[in-house]
Amino acid sequence: MSARDHKVRKQQPVTSVPLWRARFVLVCILCAFGVLIARALQLQGLNTEFLQAQGEKRYHQELSLPAIRGKIFDRSGKVVLASTVLVKAVWANPQDSAKATDEQLTQVGAILNLPLAEVKRLIAKGGREFAYLKRQVEMDEAEQVLALKVPGIHTRDEVRRVYPEGETVSQIVGITDIDGEGTEGVELTFNTELAGQAGSRKVLRDRLGRVLEDVAEVIPPVHGQDLYLSLDAGMQYDTYMALEKAMQETNANAASAVVADVQTGEILALVNLPTFNPAQRHTIRPEFTRNRALTDTFEPGSIMKPFTVALALDIKRIGLNTKFNTGNGQYRYQGHTITDVSRNNGVLDAAGILRRSSNIGMTMISEILTSEEMWQRFTMLGFGRAPQIGFPGAVAGRLRPWDRWRPIERATMAYGYGLSVSLMQMAQAYTTFARNGDMVSLSLIKRETQPTTIQVFRPEVAVAVRHMLEAAAGPDGARLAQVQGYRVAGKSGTARKIVDGKYSKSLYRGSFVGFAPVSNPRIVVAVSIDEPKGHYFGGRIAAPVFADIVANSLRRLEIEPDEPVDALVALGADQEKR
Repeated sequence: MSARDHKVRKQQPVTSVPLWRARFVLVCILCAFGVLIARALQLQGLNTEFLQAQGEKRYHQELSLPAIRGKIFDRSGKVVLASTVLVKAVWANPQDSAKATDEQLTQVGAILNLPLAEVKRLIAKGGREFAYLKRQVEMDEAEQVLALKVPGIHTRDEVRRVYPEGETVSQIVGITDIDGEGTEGVELTFNTELAGQAGSRKVLRDRLGRVLEDVAEVIPPVHGQDLYLSLDAGMQYDTYMALEKAMQETNANAASAVVADVQTGEILALVNLPTFNPAQRHTIRPEFTRNRALTDTFEPGSIMKPFTVALALDIKRIGLNTKFNTGNGQYRYQGHTITDVSRNNGVLDAAGILRRSSNIGMTMISEILTSEEMWQRFTMLGFGRAPQIGFPGAVAGRLRPWDRWRPIERATMAYGYGLSVSLMQMAQAYTTFARNGDMVSLSLIKRETQPTTIQVFRPEVAVAVRHMLEAAAGPDGARLAQVQGYRVAGKSGTARKIVDGKYSKSLYRGSFVGFAPVSNPRIVVAVSIDEPKGHYFGGRIAAPVFADIVANSLRRLEIEPDEPVDALVALGADQEKR
């Protein structure tokens, strides 16, 4: 390059930026800084509470501290009928679990017995931060899941209700749902007392859900109260086995039995079949959860007769020696023919009417009673009113107002047709004969105080009917109710079932209600067999169950025999007709 060329290039003018453009750029820069400063002021000043709340919502959480549900015991306090164990719930954080591979989720599903598709469905179904995969998971399975260290998969504490005595007490104890709330039985009735009150704990978590520290005072839970039932676990088992045997032998649709303490009114055993196993929830059907002794009613038939006889004696319309001619077993009354199963009973007194279970004799007694007198006394006995024993679903039965009774209805009610009762009501009513004419209130909860009673019949009347019932369960009555070594009293009953508004000619309910030992009654036992196949008379199918239950129960109560142990029970051919 020549010196001349260099000189020419050096003298070229320099181009400068216009002043207005520089100022514009400066203003833009200043505005940007202004926006940033304004936003900072907004975040630091104006929206502090909102942002703090959002932060706390994400990292500060209030944890519920579950209360341990109270245990349920039998009357001894030694046999646990229901208790609580610790289990786990496996859950996913959908945002974090998105990082998990299909292989990892498959491994989780294998432990939880869930296919991969179901695991993915449950995660997708949940919210942004929480989705249950499976609840009520055993502790060892939950530990296996955590050991996989799958992103977004966590566990939390839960409790499960367990029932060691299984199906023998399931209808009384009841069950809880997956959240621990009572849904059946005493679990439902006493849910508030058993459940207690949950506590709380406010904590700071990291983004992985791990607890870093407590940020407030921990409120401890108030654990539930323990509950002591009146049931005797041993007697409950014996009663269950006796009833199950009867169900198999009779091929019946259902059966129930009640054992009550005469002195305290406590229910020592209560069994209904069919029943359910609380450990197998998938097999439970609504009809299996029904406590039939309380929820189902039926026309009692002949087990109602002692109350009509007692009423007539109590108001002195008849005496112990009053005679009634029942003839050849047929009696025309109000345009209807009343018949006796055992014909040609002839002349009978009150004891004979009960022993021979004469419908004609009961009709004749009803003729000298008024409908109002019968209704008032039946009401005192608890018929037409729901038993107050603290159990859900107990029914009142049916006892129509007395002023709507026709004479023929008064007669049929005298021998157990035209009204409906529950087996629990019948068991309670029979305590009047086992006691001194006073009826004791029943309870499924162990009592610490004396029970309430109501005087229904004069003491001498109760004693007289007691001896009549002993004869009715003796050699000339329901012989299969006898128990070697003990004097027993009771009455069998056989009633036709109503189908489509008419009495069936093929469907029956056989029952037996009684008490023992007669010398000093300790227990009332009521048994009912619904729709047996083949034999259906109460004296044939229900009386033997009564005998089994009485024998086992008195042995467990250590009650000494009140007649020679070697006394033999005499059996007769017509025992089926009682």
